[in-house]
Amino acid sequence: MGHWMKGWTAKVLGVGLLALLMLLPLWKVQSLVEERQGMRQAAIEQIAQGWGGEQVLGGLVLAVPTQEKIATTGGELRDVADTTLLLPDTAAMSIGMSVDKRRYGIYEAPVFASTVELHGRFAAQDIAQRRQLDTATWQDGKAELRLVVGDLRGLQDVSELQVNGKPQRFESSAMTFGGSSSTVVVPLDLAALNGQPIEFSVKLHLAGTQSLQLLPLARSMEVNMRAPWPDPSFIGAALPLERSVNAQGFSARWHMLDLNRKFGQSWHASDARIDAAVHDAAFGVALFQPVDVYQRNVRAGKYGLLFVTMTFVAFFLFEVLKRLRVHPVQYLLVGAALTSFYVLLLALSEQLGFGLAYSVAAASVVAIVGGYAMAVLGARRAGLLLGASLALVYAMLYVVLAAEEYALLIGAILLVLTVALLMYLTRRIDWYASMPAATGPAIMEQP
Repeated sequence: MGHWMKGWTAKVLGVGLLALLMLLPLWKVQSLVEERQGMRQAAIEQIAQGWGGEQVLGGLVLAVPTQEKIATTGGELRDVADTTLLLPDTAAMSIGMSVDKRRYGIYEAPVFASTVELHGRFAAQDIAQRRQLDTATWQDGKAELRLVVGDLRGLQDVSELQVNGKPQRFESSAMTFGGSSSTVVVPLDLAALNGQPIEFSVKLHLAGTQSLQLLPLARSMEVNMRAPWPDPSFIGAALPLERSVNAQGFSARWHMLDLNRKFGQSWHASDARIDAAVHDAAFGVALFQPVDVYQRNVRAGKYGLLFVTMTFVAFFLFEVLKRLRVHPVQYLLVGAALTSFYVLLLALSEQLGFGLAYSVAAASVVAIVGGYAMAVLGARRAGLLLGASLALVYAMLYVVLAAEEYALLIGAILLVLTVALLMYLTRRIDWYASMPAATGPAIMEQP
């Protein structure tokens, strides 16, 4: 096989294979993180069962049932029922949110209760023009105003509802909007309006979990939102025109026009193509939790193989530079200790938070590996130096995890510096030479 197979090159290849073997427990750790994420999501769904899920609010929509006679292929006429949906000319929302956290087992999720004041106006000209365009006959006496709400479990109260200055009450409805959102309705007789516009005012209390999104269901829509939550994540099709975020909370303002969306002011409910366009136009805020332990565990796990490899390289350097010997089984035991860090980090971070859990898990693994290195290498100084090096590596990883926006840049710089250091330390090694006899004992050789 050649002289080099008995030298340092063979040792390097063996250590590399052992490092790759550590991918199996690292992969299982990542599967465990995904499993715990699934359990957390199930807990959030349980919280939403009694409080309301991720909410979508769309304002009022005018719905008018229609009837049209259509000729079949046999020449017979049949009645086809449909519904014409018409959006208001203007709408304005003012939303004040109070935020709390609810727990289910060891998991928690942010929940909110909001007070929504909504007012707007359907233009008489829009209603008349749509009636002229429809070939079907409008059933004016069966018209209704529909309030679009994503999850009706969160609709806690409607304290005010007025249509053209007259108090009204919502009624439950089996109709949906946009394919998924529920509705409550107000019956309306269009014939009794005598061509007048429809003005409405609504005040309601809406609860939900994690996020509140709005649908731009008006030709011109103004939304003002405020909440005592310092970490909002503005999501959806539009960012706020104005926003203010500080430690006490946030406020934001959106102004949406019909030109900003991919659907018009009116359409037939049977047109399923509109559903996707309405869903895509949603915008709003998610109550972001900056300390997402599972996301950070996933990111930490991505550096697992690098950690194992760097530690193995450190052991190997002690073998080469100090003429010591480390058995492959001892490499495997060190690798097992390094992979146990991620299991311990996951378990502790669910209870203590990520920062404290990281410190405890890293200190535990550094103590185990450093102490083991003292025994394996037969040198206290070597064990302390290796433990200190491992502690420095864990500290650098935490810096990478904390610097989300610059994680790739910092990680790349550290990787290049590490490779450069290894090249410098091994620049005079004769890789063709045979490994010399060890000058210090190893555990596998001790009685």
